[in-house]
Amino acid sequence: MTTPSFASVILNKPGLLCIPNAWDAASARRVVSAGAPLIATTSAGVSWSLGLSDGEALTPPQVVQRALEIRRVCPATPLSVDIERGYSNSPRDVVELVDALVAAGVSSINIEDGDETAAVLASKIAAIRSRHDRRTLFVNARTDVYLLGLAAHESRASEAISRASIYVDAGCDGVFVPGVIDIGEIDAIAKSVAAPLNVMALPGLPTVDELERLGVRRLTAGPALAIATYGRCEQLAGEFMSGQMGGVWAAPIDFAGMNT
Repeated sequence: MTTPSFASVILNKPGLLCIPNAWDAASARRVVSAGAPLIATTSAGVSWSLGLSDGEALTPPQVVQRALEIRRVCPATPLSVDIERGYSNSPRDVVELVDALVAAGVSSINIEDGDETAAVLASKIAAIRSRHDRRTLFVNARTDVYLLGLAAHESRASEAISRASIYVDAGCDGVFVPGVIDIGEIDAIAKSVAAPLNVMALPGLPTVDELERLGVRRLTAGPALAIATYGRCEQLAGEFMSGQMGGVWAAPIDFAGMNT
């Protein structure tokens, strides 16, 4: 059986795709069991699972190893890997990481600009695209205009549009604008950028139906599932230590299900 590419699912499925981000092999398997047609990692969740803080603390070998682990348990599901800023400002180094991920069976990456100029990410995207065509790799370009406050409040949308347009020209396939929740700003970005728009789940975000009406193509959970999972683990641990075991046994999956 041939695994469909990430691009084929994103571009050929109409409407809005809701993608619950995974962070290790077990969470990826649970996400697929819930019916997710795609797997996308969250770098924050991967970092936490390795005892690291989020924010460029991962190494390329760790990123590739995690991709291999996920592909082993979910071989038939397209996988996108969050590589943050690529762990280098050298396009050549970034391409070497992407080469290794593609060899591991990854068919999409998420790469961000952080606090760098748009030209820095554009150069990385162009280098990646020169090596991997659109049939092989879907490149989702993330701009951190909203998350990092890179522009004044009234000019956030226009700055995000400007950066996104540069990334599209450099060869990206999709644009990710995490942090945007305002309906008018989402509408403006979706209408102005010539690539599928991805937003991140946050309190105050419009409903799924409204996002679809606005033209958003992809809604990702980001680190939300990992945070909720670890938070619930802490809560259950506290209950268990106080002699309350009901919550532990109330999980919708048992040992046999996890082991399988």
